[in-house]
Amino acid sequence: MGVRQRVRDALIQVYERRLARALVDAQVPRHVGVIMDGNRRWARSIGLDDVAHGHRRGADKIVDLLGWCDDAGVQVVTLFMLSTDNLRRPESEVEALLGIIEDVAVDLSGPGRRWRVRSMGAPEVLPPRTVAVLEQAERDTCDRTGATVNLAVGYGGRQEIADAVRSLLAEHAQRGTSLEELVQALEVEHIAEHLYTRGQPDPDLVIRTSGEQRLSGFLLWQTANTEFHFTDVYWPDFRRVDFLRALRDYSARHRRFGG
Repeated sequence: MGVRQRVRDALIQVYERRLARALVDAQVPRHVGVIMDGNRRWARSIGLDDVAHGHRRGADKIVDLLGWCDDAGVQVVTLFMLSTDNLRRPESEVEALLGIIEDVAVDLSGPGRRWRVRSMGAPEVLPPRTVAVLEQAERDTCDRTGATVNLAVGYGGRQEIADAVRSLLAEHAQRGTSLEELVQALEVEHIAEHLYTRGQPDPDLVIRTSGEQRLSGFLLWQTANTEFHFTDVYWPDFRRVDFLRALRDYSARHRRFGG
C-alpha cells in the first residue's frame, strides 16, 4: 500500500469517527432497505469479464452492513438481492447469482449469527433448490431475537401488490364475504396486512448504490413516505463511512409523512 493510500485511509477513518460522534442521539431508522446495485459494473471496472465475481464481492459486504445496522440500532433490514426482471439475464449469470444468494442465506442463518432471516418474493419463479434453502434459513432463525433481515429474492413490487390483493380476496372468499361487502369495507390497511412485509414497519430509509436514482420496483407500496439516499459508490465498495453518511442524511430530514 502506497503512502497516498495510507494517508487517504487515515483521513477516512478520522472522518468516519466524526460522523459516528455526530450521530449519537440522532434519529435512527427502524427499517432500512438497500438496493445493492453496481456489482456487475464494479467487476468490469477492474477488468473482469466474469460478473459473478462482482456478485460474490457484493455478497461479502452484506455481513458488514448488518453489523453496521446492529451498531446503529436498526431493527429491520431489507436487501434487494434478485428482482423478477433480473431473471431475464443470461442463464449462466442467473444460475451463479442464485448460488451466491443461497450461500448468503446459509451464512446468515448459521451458528453464531443473531439475525432472523426472512425471504420475500415469488417462490414460483425460483428453482426449488433456492426456495428450499431460503425456507430452511427462515426455520433455523425463527426464534432469534436480533434484527430481522428480509432477503428479497425473485421479488417485484407490482407482483407483491398483486399477490396481496389475491390473498385478501381469497381470505374473504373463505369467510363468505360478498364482493359488494368487500368493496364497502376495503381499506388501505387491509391490503398492507397481506404484503410480504406484513407485521413490519415500513422502511424509513432506502439506500441505493451505484449512482442510479430509481426504485426498480423495490417496495413500491411500503415506500410511500420513505426517505431515499443515493450514492455513486458501487455496492462492493460500499463502506461504513458511506452508511454513516446515509444515516446523517436521514437524521437531518424533517419527515412530514405527507402532512
